[in-house]
Amino acid sequence: MASALFNRVNVPPGVLGSVLYNERPVPLAIEGVRRSHSRLFEALGELAERKERVDYFQGYMDVAFSLHQWRDEEVKRARLAIKNSYVRFLLGWIFDSNSREGAVLKSWVESRFGLAPTFHKEPLGERDCPAYFSYMKEMAKGLGATNAIYEQLDLLYEFIQAELLALHGDAAHITLFRGVHDFDEHRILSVDGGTRYKIRLNNLNSFTRDVERAWEFGTRVMEVRVPTPKVFFDGALLHGALLQGEEEVLVIGGDYEIKLRWY
Repeated sequence: MASALFNRVNVPPGVLGSVLYNERPVPLAIEGVRRSHSRLFEALGELAERKERVDYFQGYMDVAFSLHQWRDEEVKRARLAIKNSYVRFLLGWIFDSNSREGAVLKSWVESRFGLAPTFHKEPLGERDCPAYFSYMKEMAKGLGATNAIYEQLDLLYEFIQAELLALHGDAAHITLFRGVHDFDEHRILSVDGGTRYKIRLNNLNSFTRDVERAWEFGTRVMEVRVPTPKVFFDGALLHGALLQGEEEVLVIGGDYEIKLRWY
């Protein structure tokens, strides 16, 4: 996977994208986020119930980035607010990971973690290739008329990481599943015995905790031990009016060893 020389977390891109990191992960922190929003995380640490923490987080985002809760605004204002909100990008991804919103999320991963996307509507080659240029145009259009979306996504990542720590303690991995029909979006690096693969995932990918749910999306299912620091978003940890029932888990990519289940 192409990677930048630098990123904004405490692990170099070349290491972060490797199987070695996945086997022996260390916690990740985006530079300056917790320091700049220390009052948020101090307040969250005093709340015992997840719903209280989610409500507080969403309220903080509303104020910090001049957003508005969907349920509290007139339709016109609500539409403008959602256009500027991290929720728009999550919903856009859930609908289509190759959308403009998907391009923005992939570009955020590259900016913060140093891992370049490998697929957006088609395989991406070098930065001067037509496919990469098309991806960059999609990303630029997606960024239009937003309000500090990268900074919103930074806070979302740090919040989800805090919630994973509260849910799983210091567990280094969670097992997740992804249904696929083929490997068009991923590069096979090696095969061991027909069911164990080493593959290069895109820099951001959808997974689920439910293997039965994964079968709805393909004739094969990838079973992956994902390092908890590589979980960007977990819908089960951020239920709200707009995301109710959406329990996708968005995982930062790189090289992974997977087990493949056949239908």
